[in-house]
Amino acid sequence: MMEYNDYLARVEFDEEADLFHGEIINIRDVVTFQGKSVTELRQAFQGSVEDYLDFCTERGEEPDKPFTGRFTVSLTPEQYRKIVIAADKAGYRVENWVASTLEKAVAL
Repeated sequence: MMEYNDYLARVEFDEEADLFHGEIINIRDVVTFQGKSVTELRQAFQGSVEDYLDFCTERGEEPDKPFTGRFTVSLTPEQYRKIVIAADKAGYRVENWVASTLEKAVAL
Protein backbone atom coordinates (compact mmCIF):
# COMPACT_ATOMS: atom_id res chain seq x y z
CA MET A 1 0.00 0.00 0.00
CA MET A 2 1.28 3.44 -0.89
CA GLU A 3 0.03 6.85 0.24
CA TYR A 4 0.47 10.33 -1.19
CA ASN A 5 -1.63 13.38 -0.21
CA ASP A 6 -4.27 11.08 1.31
CA TYR A 7 -4.56 9.04 -1.90
CA LEU A 8 -4.03 5.33 -1.29
CA ALA A 9 -2.79 2.90 -3.90
CA ARG A 10 -2.60 -0.84 -4.18
CA VAL A 11 0.56 -2.10 -5.85
CA GLU A 12 1.25 -5.42 -7.51
CA PHE A 13 4.32 -6.86 -9.18
CA ASP A 14 4.04 -8.42 -12.63
CA GLU A 15 6.88 -10.91 -12.70
CA GLU A 16 6.48 -11.58 -16.41
CA ALA A 17 6.78 -7.90 -17.33
CA ASP A 18 9.27 -7.24 -14.49
CA LEU A 19 7.16 -4.23 -13.59
CA PHE A 20 5.27 -2.81 -10.61
CA HIS A 21 1.83 -1.42 -11.35
CA GLY A 22 -0.58 0.34 -9.07
CA GLU A 23 -4.01 1.88 -8.88
CA ILE A 24 -5.44 4.49 -6.54
CA ILE A 25 -8.08 2.71 -4.49
CA ASN A 26 -9.77 5.35 -2.36
CA ILE A 27 -11.49 7.32 -5.11
CA ARG A 28 -14.13 6.37 -7.69
CA ASP A 29 -12.09 7.59 -10.69
CA VAL A 30 -9.54 5.20 -12.18
CA VAL A 31 -5.95 6.39 -11.81
CA THR A 32 -3.09 3.97 -12.51
CA PHE A 33 0.70 4.12 -12.63
CA GLN A 34 3.69 1.83 -13.10
CA GLY A 35 7.42 1.62 -12.56
CA LYS A 36 10.36 -0.75 -12.80
CA SER A 37 11.76 0.12 -9.37
CA VAL A 38 10.32 1.25 -6.06
CA THR A 39 11.74 4.73 -6.63
CA GLU A 40 10.26 4.90 -10.12
CA LEU A 41 6.95 3.57 -8.80
CA ARG A 42 6.79 6.26 -6.09
CA GLN A 43 7.53 8.98 -8.61
CA ALA A 44 4.91 7.61 -11.02
CA PHE A 45 2.32 7.44 -8.23
CA GLN A 46 2.94 11.01 -7.15
CA GLY A 47 2.96 12.15 -10.79
CA SER A 48 -0.32 10.37 -11.47
CA VAL A 49 -1.97 12.05 -8.48
CA GLU A 50 -0.73 15.45 -9.62
CA ASP A 51 -1.80 14.75 -13.24
CA TYR A 52 -5.24 13.68 -12.00
CA LEU A 53 -5.64 16.88 -9.97
CA ASP A 54 -4.45 19.01 -12.91
CA PHE A 55 -6.82 17.20 -15.28
CA CYS A 56 -9.76 17.87 -12.97
CA THR A 57 -8.78 21.54 -12.70
CA GLU A 58 -8.53 21.86 -16.50
CA ARG A 59 -12.02 20.38 -16.89
CA GLY A 60 -13.41 22.58 -14.12
CA GLU A 61 -14.38 19.52 -12.07
CA GLU A 62 -13.81 18.72 -8.43
CA PRO A 63 -11.51 15.72 -8.03
CA ASP A 64 -12.80 12.80 -6.01
CA LYS A 65 -11.88 13.36 -2.40
CA PRO A 66 -10.01 10.39 -1.00
CA PHE A 67 -11.89 8.44 1.58
CA THR A 68 -9.49 7.26 4.20
CA GLY A 69 -10.94 3.84 4.87
CA ARG A 70 -9.92 4.21 8.47
CA PHE A 71 -12.15 3.70 11.45
CA THR A 72 -11.66 2.98 15.10
CA VAL A 73 -13.05 -0.08 16.81
CA SER A 74 -12.87 -0.66 20.54
CA LEU A 75 -12.30 -4.28 21.50
CA THR A 76 -11.75 -6.14 24.69
CA PRO A 77 -8.25 -7.54 25.11
CA GLU A 78 -9.68 -11.03 24.59
CA GLN A 79 -11.39 -10.04 21.32
CA TYR A 80 -8.18 -8.47 20.07
CA ARG A 81 -6.17 -11.56 21.03
CA LYS A 82 -8.58 -13.78 19.05
CA ILE A 83 -8.32 -11.51 16.02
CA VAL A 84 -4.52 -11.50 16.13
CA ILE A 85 -4.48 -15.31 16.33
CA ALA A 86 -7.03 -15.69 13.51
CA ALA A 87 -5.10 -13.28 11.28
CA ASP A 88 -1.84 -15.06 11.96
CA LYS A 89 -3.37 -18.47 11.21
CA ALA A 90 -4.73 -17.10 7.92
CA GLY A 91 -1.32 -15.64 7.05
CA TYR A 92 -2.47 -12.01 7.16
CA ARG A 93 -1.51 -8.90 9.02
CA VAL A 94 -4.31 -7.93 11.40
CA GLU A 95 -5.51 -4.93 9.35
CA ASN A 96 -5.60 -7.01 6.16
CA TRP A 97 -7.47 -9.86 7.86
CA VAL A 98 -10.03 -7.44 9.34
CA ALA A 99 -10.50 -5.75 5.96
CA SER A 100 -10.93 -9.11 4.21
CA THR A 101 -13.37 -10.35 6.83
CA LEU A 102 -15.42 -7.15 6.64
CA GLU A 103 -15.43 -7.27 2.86
CA LYS A 104 -16.86 -10.79 2.98
CA ALA A 105 -19.49 -9.60 5.45
CA VAL A 106 -20.68 -6.71 3.29
CA ALA A 107 -20.72 -8.83 0.12
CA LEU A 108 -23.55 -10.98 1.50
